[in-house]
Amino acid sequence: MSLDLTHYPTLATAQTPEQLRKLPQDKLKTLADELRQYLLTCVSQSSGHFASGLGTVELTVALHYVYNTPFDRLVWDVGHQAYPHKIITGRAGRMSTIRQKNGLHPFPWPGESEYDTFAVGHSSTSISAGLGMAVAADKEGRGRKVVSVIGDGAMTAGMAFEAMNHAGDIKKDMVVILNDNEMSISENVGALNSHLARLLTGNFFNKIRDGGKKLLSNMPPIKEFASRAEEHLKGMVVPGTIFEELGFNYIGPIDGHDVDTVVDTLRNMRNFDGPQLLHVVTRKGKGYPQAEKDPIKFHAVPKFNPADHALPAAKASAPSFSAIFGQWLCDMAAEDPKLMAITPAMREGSGMVAFSQRYPDQYCDVAIAEQHAVTFAAGLAKDGMNAVVAIYSTFLQRGYDQLIHDVVLQELPVLFAIDRAGIVGADGQTHQGAFDLAYLRCLPNLIIMAPADENECRQMLYTGHLSNRPAAVRYPRGAGKGVAPQTTMRALEIGKARMIREGSKVAILNFGTLMPFAEEAAEQLDATLVDMRFVKPLDAEMLKHVSSNHEVLVTLEDGCIAGGAGSGVVEFLQQQKILVHTLQLGLPDRFIEQGTQQEMYTELGLDAEGIVQQINTYLKQ
Repeated sequence: MSLDLTHYPTLATAQTPEQLRKLPQDKLKTLADELRQYLLTCVSQSSGHFASGLGTVELTVALHYVYNTPFDRLVWDVGHQAYPHKIITGRAGRMSTIRQKNGLHPFPWPGESEYDTFAVGHSSTSISAGLGMAVAADKEGRGRKVVSVIGDGAMTAGMAFEAMNHAGDIKKDMVVILNDNEMSISENVGALNSHLARLLTGNFFNKIRDGGKKLLSNMPPIKEFASRAEEHLKGMVVPGTIFEELGFNYIGPIDGHDVDTVVDTLRNMRNFDGPQLLHVVTRKGKGYPQAEKDPIKFHAVPKFNPADHALPAAKASAPSFSAIFGQWLCDMAAEDPKLMAITPAMREGSGMVAFSQRYPDQYCDVAIAEQHAVTFAAGLAKDGMNAVVAIYSTFLQRGYDQLIHDVVLQELPVLFAIDRAGIVGADGQTHQGAFDLAYLRCLPNLIIMAPADENECRQMLYTGHLSNRPAAVRYPRGAGKGVAPQTTMRALEIGKARMIREGSKVAILNFGTLMPFAEEAAEQLDATLVDMRFVKPLDAEMLKHVSSNHEVLVTLEDGCIAGGAGSGVVEFLQQQKILVHTLQLGLPDRFIEQGTQQEMYTELGLDAEGIVQQINTYLKQ
């Protein structure tokens, strides 16, 4: 999609921050309006994250207008809201390629642009990264400014508060912008608060405050009284006491869609000493009424026609693995009043909406706090509850210490329902669930299951729930083979594989949902095919059987080869002194780029044709 100068004349003159900063301030509102419309046009034609970017248009314009980016560092959190940033940093003409193979990265990515100062994708990193940059800027001594933008959701994570606590202690110059798109404080936004923000950032107020502190520096009792008086005076009119306690000077809240107010406030704050926090209130989906009304539904969208005022109806397809999990959760809760399901702010993505509505007393959303989610589940399990943690593969990485120390070490019966395992597609490197089998497999006491289809997933969840041990079931994004789950739940024999077909010479040991490709490849090669089911414990008898009757074993998994399920097979064979040629197929030793799941399976040689080709190449060697 090329930029149409006729329809976006102001945006056409501000395709880079350098051009933007040449505009008079009274042109910024027009620019923001055009930028929002262009974003709407782009995403509706390409698909992608939508509502968050609509809400940060004015903030993005103001930040690049006031700060000398890329010399000044602008650090986004997560990056869902960074599409406007990409548009005005020289990438407008490539927006149609975002999240597509060989296209623009879905999140800020330093390899793509010097304006993307830090690679993001997971939540709550911006303050920590920004503080590191602020310390580096102080050492450098060139007057570089640092701004970290974080959303109110990301601010719920402990990492954000750890960073703020450190920043308040070392008092380096940086600005944290809290982008608050919740409605709970909307009544506090308006002319009064904009005026207050200007007042609190103005020279007069700060000269008085700094002068007063110097005057009272040698009078500790009066100094303490004055500090408390200032804190309580501000606390009566702004909700910033908690940030002040952490050592930040709190400003706001201000209307994040009033571009003049945001520019004036940032301009005043730009040269403040020490850590500053600006509270900006925005509306997710701003400018597109349907997205404003339902920002969750419009968070990430397929291609759609904006004139229809609705997203296209989803095509009928097999239930996703997330939906299979959600249905199992409801069915299990009907039988087990001790079941407690925990999610770190991923209710919709994990298929838990119906469960949260039907069993609210057994549902816990702990916000973006993966570490807490895991240890919270451990506490539940320690005192007799049956805890289920629904979590994405890449998000569980954040709770790894808690998984080891608080769950597995104590052998507590927590079930981990690990969604988005393996290739996830358009979200790229930061979200590919490549590593869970490797980082889980090395842990003692943990049962690890990889279902080949939807029914196996349901039965494995049931198996893990009844095991009275730490257990994990990992499954991919989207639907599988279309195997209808059986209503009746039955526990599988732990550590027992399933023979699918018997052939000769080659045995394919499949772990997980690449099974359709494995079946097709096995037919072409007349190979034996085994559904291994369990990554830990492995089926020792099955491995001994196939290794004694075949020349080559091939392990297949939708996870990294290094340390993965195939590595477990090789380790077992070595321990048993079984000498057999073994080919490990899976994800290579690199971070996997964005692209559809099918595109990446093809590129990595994990579809049927690629599996056959890799096996034949190995046999020729």
